[in-house]
Amino acid sequence: MASSRSNRVEVPEAKAAMDRFKTEVASELGVNLKEGYNGDLTSKEAGSIGGEMVRRMIKKQEEQMK
Repeated sequence: MASSRSNRVEVPEAKAAMDRFKTEVASELGVNLKEGYNGDLTSKEAGSIGGEMVRRMIKKQEEQMK
């Protein structure tokens, strides 16, 4: 049986924090992220936001493991 993937946030309280994090990263990268629909972003812009978020989360986790 194949597993189903989704973008559902497992902890509802985390959604607001992730949205703030995404907005902060987009602002720092100079990407114009709007509230709500952002389908007009290029793949490069969207990917840069997601990639930077992952880099920061990994860095924070590595620091906590020291």
